[in-house]
Amino acid sequence: MRLDYMARETLRNLRRNLTLTLASILTVAVSLSLLGIALLLQRGVSNATDRWQDGVEFIVFLEPEITDNQLGLVQEEIERSAAIESYRYVDQEESYREFNEDFFPENPEITQLVTPDIIPPSYRIVPKQLSAEAIEIVASGFETKPGVKKVVRATDEIQKIEKATDVIRWIVLGAGAILLGTGLLLILNTIRMAIFARRREIEVMKLVGASNSFILVPFMLEGTFQGLVGAALGTASVYGANRAFEEWLASENVLNILQSFAVGSGEVWGIGALLFLIGGLVGSIGSAIAAYRFLDV
Repeated sequence: MRLDYMARETLRNLRRNLTLTLASILTVAVSLSLLGIALLLQRGVSNATDRWQDGVEFIVFLEPEITDNQLGLVQEEIERSAAIESYRYVDQEESYREFNEDFFPENPEITQLVTPDIIPPSYRIVPKQLSAEAIEIVASGFETKPGVKKVVRATDEIQKIEKATDVIRWIVLGAGAILLGTGLLLILNTIRMAIFARRREIEVMKLVGASNSFILVPFMLEGTFQGLVGAALGTASVYGANRAFEEWLASENVLNILQSFAVGSGEVWGIGALLFLIGGLVGSIGSAIAAYRFLDV
């Protein structure tokens, strides 16, 4: 009977302040959607950098017209170095094939503009120590070698992507945090309005001996319900965004290298669980503050 009463009272409070309730739910939903998308972005970049770092740590690009003598000296330097774990030589034909397969597999009109003779051969090198400092020491030794066009460190490119992603992520997180705070205030105000609308009834309940918890719980449940519904909508939007991204990755005109940013469904549901926890906490905290501030219990 007591649980039935609390459920009825919670639903009655929600209906009584329907406009504020919907505003609270939507604000929490949007804020948690932004938070979830920021986490999704972070997870995607993390997955991509982990996959890119698996193997090649820096690439020594050679001049297309490198002489056999210069090529031999570069390879001798690689084989002699005790700091190198492994390496692989990629000639112009293989580089051209990788260019076609990894970047423009469905756009032959673009690849026709590039011929194998203008794509430089390269050495893909994996040092024994994978710290940024160790990679820099080994890689810098090849920059002045005759016949070397450029040395590209995977860590440099990854750091650029991570920095750009961090800026976007913090902007999204900041907007989400502001909206989440707004949602908490809306929930607090919704509960305050519900308490004000039922102030005479609450006074009567106190006179007949109703316990503090009996009066408080329906209002607590109301706020928690708003937070959880907002979290459900936020989780659905994050899942939908990830599904749309997966479908885009599966389309014909997407570079193969972008597949590295894919986020698994297990990771998405992990983000969803976190959003439910945050939504429930926001609703509970907002309703608790309102109940203890505006109820004389």
